[in-house]
Amino acid sequence: MDNFFRYFYQDIGRVFRALLEAVIAFFNFLNYLLNFPMRVQIIQQYEEDFTTIDWILLLVVNLALVALIVLLCVLFAKLLRKIFRRYIPARKYDELVKQVKELKRDLIRANYEKDRLLAMKMDQFSGGEEEPREEPQKEGEEEEFVPTSNRNTIHSPCVDPQESRFFRLTSVDNYYKTSYVPPVYDNEITLAELCDKFRQYSASRLGLYYDLDMMRSFIASLGTARIIILQGISGTGKTSLPYAFGKFIENPTSVVSVQPAWRERTELYGYFNEFSKKYSETDFLRAVYEANYYRDPHMVILDEMNIARVEYYFAEMLSILEMPRQEERIMDIVSATWDNDPCLIHNGKVQISDNVWFVGTINNDDSTFAVADKVYDRAIPIDLDSRADPFECELAEPVHISTDHLNNLFREAKEMYPVTPDMLDKLEELNNYLIHNFRLAFGNRIMKQIGDFVPCFIACGGTEQQAIDFIVAKKVLRKFESLNLGFMKDELTKFNSYLDKLFGKNVMKISKEYVDILKKNN
Repeated sequence: MDNFFRYFYQDIGRVFRALLEAVIAFFNFLNYLLNFPMRVQIIQQYEEDFTTIDWILLLVVNLALVALIVLLCVLFAKLLRKIFRRYIPARKYDELVKQVKELKRDLIRANYEKDRLLAMKMDQFSGGEEEPREEPQKEGEEEEFVPTSNRNTIHSPCVDPQESRFFRLTSVDNYYKTSYVPPVYDNEITLAELCDKFRQYSASRLGLYYDLDMMRSFIASLGTARIIILQGISGTGKTSLPYAFGKFIENPTSVVSVQPAWRERTELYGYFNEFSKKYSETDFLRAVYEANYYRDPHMVILDEMNIARVEYYFAEMLSILEMPRQEERIMDIVSATWDNDPCLIHNGKVQISDNVWFVGTINNDDSTFAVADKVYDRAIPIDLDSRADPFECELAEPVHISTDHLNNLFREAKEMYPVTPDMLDKLEELNNYLIHNFRLAFGNRIMKQIGDFVPCFIACGGTEQQAIDFIVAKKVLRKFESLNLGFMKDELTKFNSYLDKLFGKNVMKISKEYVDILKKNN
């Protein structure tokens, strides 16, 4: 034990003595720094022999000491402030947080009240009347499909987005409850006028030039399928076409940039974060959800959709869009519903409204994946391989068109311009020829798409022959790419001759050009 005390005195004792000396030295430093009487006495001993330069140097040294004292005081005050700030009582801290939340809530309510007053003034100016509102579904009742056109009449109190796990969707609810004013739709426009005005608007307002047949194909595709694929080389305006359409109808297009790592549905829909207790909302989910509130057509662009495998992350959406009835097209978002969830989430599901179309852009190069047949079969592919020549036109105005009117135009077109019996016979002969020579055949889905696309294309100002040429090239002959065409060049040459014989000389221009490209590339 005595040995330990001797060790402790020689080793640890030295440490404590050094610490004590440091503390004493610090207080000596403060004593010398702040002992002004001592400093005055020392100055008095030497002041009789001081020259002018000595007095100047004395002044500089004392000013430096004063500055040092001020600096130390400021640093000490900041240190005390940090210490007292860090040790705020928990009860007081909770009260401050509560006050901040109440201030935010009051600010949101004030903004909502302001927006409501503005909406009432707009209604007074326009002479409009408030639409009847539908009561929310009660718990325990069987869920019924609410038509998309009536979704914006659902009424419920405004919810603070900060308190909801769906911040963006709740913000959408609050906007359409307080500020949204439906536009006045032009329900007299025809499909042909729509194509022509859209082309003029793109050229005069946006500097984007497209052929009129391209516009007809794009608009007719809206009446044929919910998915449109725009493919071709970079810089030909694939993304610009649906973007311009959103500008044209004054309902901006939603652009979703596909990422190479996408492999599942959560990349589109988002997911619930168990740690933050918030739902990670995507632009895709917001666009689909918000579309239930209005009746304008809306485009959702999947930009560079084949930079990841489309059949992975988009597989569930492909199945949903195949549902025959509109009320069956729903996205399953969450398994359980919370009290403050957004208004249009019913039993954890979101309706895909009939005013939404999905447009995928595809670059055909080595950095992308090949798109599976099941994706192409459910879509209308349009090739944009070149830019149209610029042309002069008058400044065109945007057009407000409702989805109901657009769907009525498509429905009337299918009644007025069905595929003629003679053309159906030619398609049957073409189908038999492809089965016999290439082991390929039309599917029921393609025949249905032909029956929908051709009338819509004719109503847009085109002809039946042009529509058949387009749909055969994009939907039927595209299947040739799965064949070993390197040994079938003679058969392809004969096939072009067969097209001239069946449909007329140089009638199927797009199809023949496509076959020629296949011959050159194989």
